[in-house]
Formats: sequence, C-alpha cells, structure tokens
Amino acid sequence: MPDLLPILTSLAWPIALAVAWLAGEFGQRFTGLPRISFYGLVGFALGSAQIGVLPAPDAGPVALLADIAFGLILFELGYRINLRWLVNNPWLGVAGLAESVLTFVAVYLVALAFGTTHIIALMMAALSMGTSPATVVRVINEQRSSGQVTERVLHLTALNCVLAVFAFNAIIGFWIFRTFDAVGEALWQSSVMLAGSALVGAVFGVVVPALLRAIHNPRQDATVAFALAIVLLAAICDAGALSPYIAALAFGLTARHRRIAFSQAQRNFGALGELLTVLLFVYAASTLDWRQIAAGSALAVVVVLVRQVSKMLGVTAFARLSGVSWRKGALTGLGLAPLSVFVILLMEHARHAGVHVVEELRAMAAVTMLLEVFGPVIIQRVLVWAREAPENPHAA
Repeated sequence: MPDLLPILTSLAWPIALAVAWLAGEFGQRFTGLPRISFYGLVGFALGSAQIGVLPAPDAGPVALLADIAFGLILFELGYRINLRWLVNNPWLGVAGLAESVLTFVAVYLVALAFGTTHIIALMMAALSMGTSPATVVRVINEQRSSGQVTERVLHLTALNCVLAVFAFNAIIGFWIFRTFDAVGEALWQSSVMLAGSALVGAVFGVVVPALLRAIHNPRQDATVAFALAIVLLAAICDAGALSPYIAALAFGLTARHRRIAFSQAQRNFGALGELLTVLLFVYAASTLDWRQIAAGSALAVVVVLVRQVSKMLGVTAFARLSGVSWRKGALTGLGLAPLSVFVILLMEHARHAGVHVVEELRAMAAVTMLLEVFGPVIIQRVLVWAREAPENPHAA
C-alpha cells in the first residue's frame, strides 16, 4: 500500500485552490462581497500555522507562480496608467505624494509610540505607504467600474507601489549595513534596483509589441504574448535580484504607449488570470501566522485607522485643485485601503533574501489579515458610493 503522506502533500495546493474558488463563488453569490475576500480567508485557514493543509511558504514554484500572478495584475495596472493625464493634471501626482508621505510619518510615529524599534517602525511605515494593486484591479474588473474615482484610485495605486518598493528596499539597505552612516549607499542600491527593474520592464514593453506587429495579428495574440512575457520577466527578475513588481508595472506602462490593444475581454487574462488570482490570494494569506496576528493586533488596528485617515486627508486636500469634489477626493483616499497581497509578497521576498528582521513585523501580519478581508469590501463600497459600479454585485 503506497504511503499516503506524499500523495496528500502533492494534492494540498490543488485541493486548496478548488476549495477557495468554491468559497469565492458561493460567498459572492450569497453575501455580495468580493470573491477575493473569501480566497484570502480560505488561504489563511489552510495555512501551515493554522490547520496545516498547505506547506510552509518557501521560494519554490508556488512562490514564483504567485509572482507571475501579481505580475499579470501589475501589467494590467500599468497598461491603464495614462502618463499624459498626470502631466496635464500634476495635482493628482502631488496628492499621491502627499498622502504617501503623510502615511509614512503617521505610521512611523504610531509604531514608535507602541515601543517598536526605529528600524521596524521605518519598515512598517514604508509598507503602509503601499496599496495592493491585486485587490484594486481585481475588484474594479469584477465590478466593471469606470469613472473619475476608479481612474484616480488606479493611478495613485501605481504611484504608491513605486514609492513603497523604493522606501522598503532603502530601509532594508539600512538594516543590511547596520548603521545609518550608510544612508547614501542604501539609497543608491535601492535606486539602482528600481531603475534596473523599470528598464527591464520597459525593454519588454518595446520588444513584445514589436514582435506582435511582426506576426501581423496583434489583437488576437496579444493576451498570450503578454502572459508569456510576464512569466519570462518574473523569472529574469528572480534570477537578477530585481523587483518583478516594478518591472511588470513598467512593462504595462510602456506597452500602452506602444499602442497594442488590450481589450476589455482580455482583462484578468482570461481563465489563466482567474486561476492565478485564486492562487495568489490563497498563497499570500497562507503565509500568515495566527500567533503573529494575535501578538500585533492592538498596534495593527491603530495602524489601519491612522493609515486610512492619512490617505484620505492627503488626497482630499488636493481634490479641488486636481479637478474633483471634496467627496470624490475622500472616496478616492478611502479606495486606497487595500494593502494585503502587496505587503505580504514584499515581506516574503525580503525573508527569502535573508532579512530575518522581517519576522519582527508582527503588527504588519495583523494589518494585512485585517485588510485581506476588509480591503476588497471597502473598495467595492467606494465604487458603489461613487456611482461608478452597480449596487447589485451579482450583475458583475
């Protein structure tokens, strides 16, 4: 009789994905909440630190698939960014910088007030600047939302990603050098990583559209070509210690301006994207440990509140200057609530790189779990309140 343990271990991920998908479908049907909230709950429950169905996270093929899934979403986000709009309306960029800086300062001070060390407080502040494009893009596509608030949330999410990756890597550099005397070197390394990742993504954004034009059928073959390119891009960044997230964002941004069509029917990259989205949210939530969440819960609640107020204030302050009402400015700031997947993957990359101080970020584990569930719900309600998505989610 064959040993059942290896068989059950090999079936863990397929079973988890099937359970998560079913939970998402039935959960959305009966509650109207976004499917990804249920994917996250299933992933967390089945994680190695909870029920233990899924193995402990490592840098294996599932982690690479999660990077590819996130890369597809970031490509789509980059593809929807209109740089000309940011040039014509610079106050939107100013609002993004203001809310990011305000968030960084506020979370840093709160973390210090709770007795955390300076380096951990800095890491928490940098991570809190970000907004999860996985949640934002997924909910917007699921709701088929469009309008001023939708576009502003997308553009500010992209800006938040770049700023958070830069700040987090710079602070990781501080930790590696063990002294703030090496600030210049840490900033330089972070800048080089950011620039290198953006350059690789931009090269893909030029080469792939050129190849699509060469085969004389870009509209039909664009989705497959872009998906294969993201797979290759993630592998290159993984081998070259670059950020696959910045590279994928730059890829989408450049491809948009090469004028290769990416139609509404291709959003989420079809069945491939749907499957990888389930894997992404299950994997991200499965890396969390309930003990770390419990240990950091008090600080996490305060960080979530302070972060949200900071983002709303920063965006609302420049709402009229950027061409919208105070109400839409506040809704845009509220729509930047999602955080979970982006933070989890950044922390996993840092851990795999040997940055063991990440284990001390217990409060961020609690923050991400809170926003894993509530982040999708918040942005869904924002889109409805802005009248840019249907009130009845079953229509989506």
